[in-house]
Amino acid sequence: MVLNTLRNLRAALPQALGFARPGEAPVSLSAKPPRAADGDVLLETVGLTKTYAGADSELPVLGGIDLKVRAGEVVALLGKSGSGKSTLLRCLAGLVPPSSGTVSYRDTPLTGANPGTAMVFQTFALLPWLTVQQNVELGLEARAVPADQRSDAARQAIDLIGLDGFESAYPKELSGGMRQRVGFARALVVEPDVLMMDEPFSALDVLTAENLRGELMELWESGQFPTRAIVLVTHNIEEAVLMADRIVVLGSRPYGTIRETIEVGLDRPRDRNAPAFEELIDRVYRIMTGRTKETRIPGRPEGTDLDKRTPANTPLPTASVDGLSGLAEMVAHRGGRCDLADLADDLGLEVDDVLPLVDALDLLGFAKISDDDLVLTDRGTTFAGADVQQSKTIFATATMNVPLVKLITSSLHQNPDSTLRAGFFRDVLAHHYTSEQVTQQLETATDWGRYAELYSYDADPQEYRLDNGAGQAT
Repeated sequence: MVLNTLRNLRAALPQALGFARPGEAPVSLSAKPPRAADGDVLLETVGLTKTYAGADSELPVLGGIDLKVRAGEVVALLGKSGSGKSTLLRCLAGLVPPSSGTVSYRDTPLTGANPGTAMVFQTFALLPWLTVQQNVELGLEARAVPADQRSDAARQAIDLIGLDGFESAYPKELSGGMRQRVGFARALVVEPDVLMMDEPFSALDVLTAENLRGELMELWESGQFPTRAIVLVTHNIEEAVLMADRIVVLGSRPYGTIRETIEVGLDRPRDRNAPAFEELIDRVYRIMTGRTKETRIPGRPEGTDLDKRTPANTPLPTASVDGLSGLAEMVAHRGGRCDLADLADDLGLEVDDVLPLVDALDLLGFAKISDDDLVLTDRGTTFAGADVQQSKTIFATATMNVPLVKLITSSLHQNPDSTLRAGFFRDVLAHHYTSEQVTQQLETATDWGRYAELYSYDADPQEYRLDNGAGQAT
């Protein structure tokens, strides 16, 4: 049984990497289309949408994506978590079919795995029982390339990516950076038109990621790179500006759409300290956070009054009470106002890591955005300086303007025994969110409601219970 499982895994991985189409004969390398000239359109989406089935309705992930990827360019798909950037990448690779619209490779609509792409994942996706050489040969094996030819091609790819001497090593013998090099070699050995990369550096330590990123771009610029275009998924603004010729910024509400496309226009190698580089980072940051044309928090419908907010149109950010309290205190210590990008840099975090906490402070009425600065409100300043009991009282009052917390509290008040199973709220949220999002929403609501002493939660029966004396803030 174990042997069959291993065989199935080995057979399935090439398809997951985009090396073969399900149900079709393997593709010979000799059947590859002619090399594209710079500017030729390799990939194109027209009106691409993607939805997934929820409990009672379709849940939108992507909506109306029109995108072209041309030979000779590096395109970064940039966005916050939940913006659909990885789903878009998989649609381009033919690994996920669109719900509507088309995805084309060289003017031919896809009906399966894209024959002109290969994928590099964040998690390496190596088969641990195969050597480096054997892992790199997987894609060629799926394309029925003769053993001697694929061995030679794999060795060339291994040498190109800086792993010569490790051909007989197993993944467990390699560092994270070296394992990811194997992933790159495996993708490049089939010489795809487009190399697809889904946050390939995010699982590596900072120095390793920086080194591998630099080497990859050196290869791209040298002309030795055996691919005509790169599509990179990232949430790291600096990484996008450093690597890409074009940055496609995705927004996430109510579903993934292209917020703006930016032509980078900076010469390589790029100087992080150059004013033009820093100005572009600031520009992308403002676009990514939705503050170029408006001063509101992404995810909140513009102009939604307090009495019109619902759990559907006002999702809870992934932010713990400790996290948002800590951010409020940091801003208070800086005079009640600070630049978000500077704060993220000082903390050694990405902007993407800070934004959920910013969303939480805004949702609670503790802070607002003014230009690029986070500014505490009077209530937020009081909250940041309060002792534990005072902060609980302030927090309890503020959370009653948060739809999901208010829903749980009011439902408990209306129930005769002041208890309700979590499944009730899951069913309500399932009309608007995926199962993973429902879990995240309830986890945040549980954390906030407990701290505010509005209700308690018993994990064993999965039951909410009204706290003694709760409801004073209602």
